[in-house]
Amino acid sequence: MGEEAGTLEEVNEPYLIMEGYIKRTAQGRVAMPNAYRKLGLKPPVGTQNELFG
Repeated sequence: MGEEAGTLEEVNEPYLIMEGYIKRTAQGRVAMPNAYRKLGLKPPVGTQNELFG
């Protein structure tokens, strides 16, 4: 993207979390069902997102 990692974490990531597109977990960042729908994709079935979302 041409952005520094710090910029992505400080500017873009909070927006994506607020909009429900990603979630921070102990394993890292996870795409939420909203992200898949935004991209026109079907969210995976049986993922941890559905169990604990």
